[in-house]
Amino acid sequence: MKIIFVYNANSGFINTVLDIGHKIISPETYNCNLCNITYGILKEKEEWKTFRESSDHELKFLHKDEFEKKYKQVREYPTILMSNKNNEFHELINKEQLNKLKSVEELINKLQNSIK
Repeated sequence: MKIIFVYNANSGFINTVLDIGHKIISPETYNCNLCNITYGILKEKEEWKTFRESSDHELKFLHKDEFEKKYKQVREYPTILMSNKNNEFHELINKEQLNKLKSVEELINKLQNSIK
């Protein structure tokens, strides 16, 4: 079983620079709350990093373009999915639920409750 986190952002250096600028200039309109919760402006938040590194689950992090290319699926982003060995997905936390979260602690609690 693997947990896949899909950001509502595209991969690549230019997109990363644009995302950083957007977070600085207009954070209230930035469209990836998963990014906002797990990352500051330039780096991963320590509490999230600690959780991620200590997880018993295989965690995979993809940008939406990477997810769509690899799995040939389009979804609403951001999203957190659980997949089995056949790459069949079950949505653990959807876009609407992610957008209501305010902190790393809320995300971790929601994840732990969803996985049980």
